[in-house]
Amino acid sequence: MSAAAPVRVAAIDCGTNAIRLLIADVAGDRLTDVSRRMEIVRLGEGVDRTGMLSAAALDRTRAALAGYATEIEESGAVAVRMCATSASRDASNAQDFRDMVRGVLGVEPEVITGEEEAALSFLGAVRGLRAPGPYLVFDLGGGSTEFVTGTDGVRQAISVDIGCVRMTERHLHGDPPTAAELAAAEADVTAAVDTALAAVSGRDARTLVGLAGTVTTVAALAHDLPVYDSARIHHSEISREAVGRVTAELLGMTVERRLALPVMHAGRADVIGAGALIMRIIMERSGHDSVIASEHDILDGIAFGLAGS
Repeated sequence: MSAAAPVRVAAIDCGTNAIRLLIADVAGDRLTDVSRRMEIVRLGEGVDRTGMLSAAALDRTRAALAGYATEIEESGAVAVRMCATSASRDASNAQDFRDMVRGVLGVEPEVITGEEEAALSFLGAVRGLRAPGPYLVFDLGGGSTEFVTGTDGVRQAISVDIGCVRMTERHLHGDPPTAAELAAAEADVTAAVDTALAAVSGRDARTLVGLAGTVTTVAALAHDLPVYDSARIHHSEISREAVGRVTAELLGMTVERRLALPVMHAGRADVIGAGALIMRIIMERSGHDSVIASEHDILDGIAFGLAGS
């Protein structure tokens, strides 16, 4: 019996900080990248304070999406799905965002719930993972962080409003942040993490898996990579001690010093300290001594779903 022919699909994830594209050929449990791109557009800039998506943020997102639309058309993808997450859930003018996406991409963006986001992230993260379950997967975004537990499928999931952009805007105003700012952020994050872990029985999981740019950047720094290397980062293990060290270093740096780090994306430098702090607290409060970094996440979950795999 011959294997099923691969299906070419396109998945877009639009979060608070970044908009990402995956064009992939999917056949069963196998996903082969055709193109994987990321643009920092900071869609959620100021949403925690104003409750609205700014005109500038919408313009940045429109420009990135136009480039993606061209690439999707040229690739011959047979199905397209765009999922929009935290910022577009929170904003009072979310309809402006949906209208813009429909005009540029030709499909309706799905403004998914935090629980749906968690389930898609889990699907993308654990396929091909050889570590033992049950898993606690966290997807650390700009405006929210999703927590999901399960083994072969999702058991429990929750989304909480802690993310690298939201916590930076809410608490970390200094460059570098002050001790008082850090204490306020830590208290805020700890309360949210404890709520999430209780909701999904996160402390019972055997393996902790972290997703998204904060996690992979911290992994690159912990491994002292000279350049960002996805192949070396994917499924690599980072100790709690190493995460704590990197977090302290980042929070003690100015944004200018962070920008000089060879693995740092320019659009992440001002919020990576808050992201690393969230990551460190998740490890501490869940009781895990290490975390596995995954380059596969919600994009891969969307792609598998589009292909019916």
